[in-house]
Amino acid sequence: MNPMNDSSLQVKKDRAGSPKAARTRSIGLALRCVGVFCLALLCLRASKGQSPLVNADVKFGYCASISQIDVVKAAGFDYVELRGSEVAALSDGDFAQLASKLQGMHFTALDIYQFVPTTLKLTGPNVDQDKEMAYARLALDRASKLGAHIVSMGSGGARSYPAGFSKDQAYAQLVDFCKRLGPEARARNIVIAVEPLRPQESNLINSLAEGLAFINTVNDPNIQLNLDYYQFEQVKEDPADILAAGDHIVHIHFANPNARILPLKWDEYNYGPLFANLRKIKYDKEIGIEANSNDFEHLAPQSIAFVRSALLR
Repeated sequence: MNPMNDSSLQVKKDRAGSPKAARTRSIGLALRCVGVFCLALLCLRASKGQSPLVNADVKFGYCASISQIDVVKAAGFDYVELRGSEVAALSDGDFAQLASKLQGMHFTALDIYQFVPTTLKLTGPNVDQDKEMAYARLALDRASKLGAHIVSMGSGGARSYPAGFSKDQAYAQLVDFCKRLGPEARARNIVIAVEPLRPQESNLINSLAEGLAFINTVNDPNIQLNLDYYQFEQVKEDPADILAAGDHIVHIHFANPNARILPLKWDEYNYGPLFANLRKIKYDKEIGIEANSNDFEHLAPQSIAFVRSALLR
C-alpha cells in the first residue's frame, strides 16, 4: 500500500462532502444491502433443507474421437474427453501431433474415457499382468501429457469375464488390477474413475452401489467412481445411492437416458432427483456429455446451456 501525504488527505476530505461523493456512498450502501439480501436468501434456502448452489465453474466436456476435436471446440465445450484406447494406439509421431494440436488450440483433454481396449482382458483365464501394466503405463503417460487428471474406466469388454469362469475370481482379478493401477495413476497425478455399466455392457459392477463396494475393497485414494447417468438410469438405481457414494464421485457422464442423446431441456426427462443430489453432495468437478446427436453443431451449445442451468436450478 502506498503512503499518502497531508495534501492528498486534505483533497480526500474536500471531496468527501461533494455531491459526487455522496452518490458514491449511496451506491456503495445499496450494493452492500444487495449482498446482505443474497446472503439472507442463501441462509433461508439452507434453513428449508435445500443445499447451496453447485459451483457455477463446473467445466463441461464432450466424449469424442480424435477426429471430432475441432467440432467439439467450436461448439463451446470447455474440454474434450478423448478415448484412452484410441490415444494409446497412436504412433509416437501421431501422438506428438495430437498433443501439439491441442496446445495450439488452447484446448485440453481434462478427462479420458474408454481407458482399456476390449482386446486386453482384465479378467478370465487369459490375463497377462505384464501386458496390463505395460498398457496402463503407456496410456497414463499419454493422458498425463494431454493434461488429463481423471481417467474413466468403463472398459466393459476388457473387464467382463467369459461364460463358465468364476465371477468371484474375475472380481478378485479386477481388484488386483486396480490395486496395481492406483500407484501408477498417483505417480502421474491422475485419478481412475471406475464406471458402473449396465449388464448389456459388462457382467461386473453394474450399479453405483456395486461400484462403491468395489472401490472400498480396492482401498486406494486414486481409484474412485464415475457416475454415468445413462447407465445409472438403465438399471433403475435408487437416486439415494448418489448420496452414499458422493465423496467418491470424481466425474460424471451425462446424457438424456432416452436413446442416449444430447440433453436439451428440463421437461424431456425426470432430471430433478439427479441434480438435487448433486447439489447435496456439492459436486464441483467436470461433467462429460456422452451422447449422440444428428445435429451436433446446432444442438450442442443448447445442451451446454441447459446442463449449466440445471446445476443452478
